[in-house]
Amino acid sequence: MKKKSRRKNVKYIFVTGGVLSSLGKGIAASSIGSLMECCGLKITILKLDPYINVDPGTMNPFQHGEVYVTDDGAETDLDLGHYERFTHAPMRRDNNVTTGRIYNDVIQKERRGEYLGATVQVIPHITDEIKQHIKKVAHNVDIVICEIGGTVGDIESLPFLEAIRQFKYDMKSKNVLYIHLTLVPYIKTAGEVKTKPTQHSVQKLREIGIQPDILLCRTEKNLSKEIKKKIGLFCNVEVDSVITAMDVESIYQVPLSLYKEGICKITLKKLGLPVTEPNLDQWKEINQKISNPDGEVNIAIVGKYLDLKESYKSITEALVHGGIGNNAKVNLHWVDAEELEKDGGSEKLKSCDGILVPGGFGERGIEGKIQAAHYARVNKVPYFGICLGMHCAVIEFAREVANLKNANSAEFSSNSPYLIIDLMPDQHAKGDKGGTMRLGEYPCQLRKQSHAYKAYGKREIYERHRHRYEFSNQFRIQMEEAGMKISGISPNGNLVEIIELEDHPWFLAGQFHPEFKSSPRSPHPLFRDFIAASIGHRSDHPKPSGSG
Repeated sequence: MKKKSRRKNVKYIFVTGGVLSSLGKGIAASSIGSLMECCGLKITILKLDPYINVDPGTMNPFQHGEVYVTDDGAETDLDLGHYERFTHAPMRRDNNVTTGRIYNDVIQKERRGEYLGATVQVIPHITDEIKQHIKKVAHNVDIVICEIGGTVGDIESLPFLEAIRQFKYDMKSKNVLYIHLTLVPYIKTAGEVKTKPTQHSVQKLREIGIQPDILLCRTEKNLSKEIKKKIGLFCNVEVDSVITAMDVESIYQVPLSLYKEGICKITLKKLGLPVTEPNLDQWKEINQKISNPDGEVNIAIVGKYLDLKESYKSITEALVHGGIGNNAKVNLHWVDAEELEKDGGSEKLKSCDGILVPGGFGERGIEGKIQAAHYARVNKVPYFGICLGMHCAVIEFAREVANLKNANSAEFSSNSPYLIIDLMPDQHAKGDKGGTMRLGEYPCQLRKQSHAYKAYGKREIYERHRHRYEFSNQFRIQMEEAGMKISGISPNGNLVEIIELEDHPWFLAGQFHPEFKSSPRSPHPLFRDFIAASIGHRSDHPKPSGSG
């Protein structure tokens, strides 16, 4: 049978944001993408970021939040995590483009003489390069959703906005849709919502030459028909296309919320696509589990970037997914790793049913994370270590059980007698920092008698990595003889991927980042089983009244 091909006229939806940052463009783009999938369409999503970094790989987590890693090893914006969690669209390197990458590509072309001596300018050369990147992801899909980072009015995003303005004239106008996310604040003292910020934001967008087709109005109060009419009148938008984007308790309520506002019908109609009813059964089931859990569980996240919790976005979402997989509410308890280094710091862990130590870089807070692993091992509390969390668990075990006193990682110490975590012999630490780690998806083979195999249910798995340092093979035999189980290794046997403890109910740590492959539709097996083990520990060790 001949395979059905995708339509030739790919549709493009551009999502911009105004008034202020952090309104939720990524969630909006993801939700719209999911709804289009529920209507039977194939989509992909592209993020255009206005910062000059080539990618966010070397950016401080306090400034940028999490770095999200794709299967092909790209270090990308955290919004790509939302795209993969909400939709079935696989993200690749081409799904995140920055100003730095655009200018770098243009300069490389200029050096190669591809512009034939022309004066290279923002228009047309930079804008043309942006448009080429947008078209590049339009292979074998019905709709490309493109989120423009930053806020309308920022000088950094002007080339991107100019490029998407031109896009409507390059394509048939019926193939391009502009959606603008804006804020309609509620002023408590006045007891009313105010539309002026939205009016000004759309005015700024129209000055650039872009007339939004749909407005998503982020608000904490439902917008009346009169308010929508006012916004539509002043912004030159049909009243039915003024959408209330209400604040919700869970981001996974957003697709259903937007559907109730009629965004599916409006979007399909404006793009000239058949108006079909989306199948929302999966989203309804997910939200039913979130709203009506059978129980709850307390999980400690022992981190070092707690001033910006977006640094752990995929971790927190994967824990929520683990809760969905167990019909349980997951209560997150943030524990500063440096606080655990103080006398009595472990008291902060006593109210928790499970301990998760996430990834990170640098020496700060390391002894606190090692103390968290110690507490979990000694007190038989479920422990889940991710990347650096695995390193800390291995160091603690080496010091306290395997008699490798002062064991450490080469990342933090050069004079330790036992560098249990080290660079592999073929690695080179010198050179550029960006893109020099083990990045992307790698295979791992599991040992059958293990928690890892029980979780995955198969011998070979593929997980995403982002790190430089590895478990040193020099100490493998000694650590296994002391009771550490190496339950996951690379196919060639050279790299330790997963460790567990023999005499512990559930103690597992992995070199990879499983949080990048979790979604509410399909909770990651390790997060699901970690939450299940934590629920079991809670029932076996009831907390005193008032302890949470």
